[in-house]
Amino acid sequence: MAKKLYVGSLPYSTTEAELEEMFAEAGTVESASIIQDKMSGRSKGFGFVEMSSEDEAKKAVEMFNKKEVGGRTIVVDEAKPMKPRNDF
Repeated sequence: MAKKLYVGSLPYSTTEAELEEMFAEAGTVESASIIQDKMSGRSKGFGFVEMSSEDEAKKAVEMFNKKEVGGRTIVVDEAKPMKPRNDF
């Protein structure tokens, strides 16, 4: 399992600091980011967390996948590589 995790269905009010604090319960967080809309600057409701080891990443998935956060059930899984887009 990769160390980078996808975190989806986040409440739009979640901050990067809150995301990092939550995942720190599973181990050392190297980075936490919330993806924002380029035009409005608002959260898109998902982000990525990078854990310092594969064991910590697995623990985080077990701890947080399908957990309720802020009234929403979040999804936590291994991040997949970004596919190239064909925007013209």
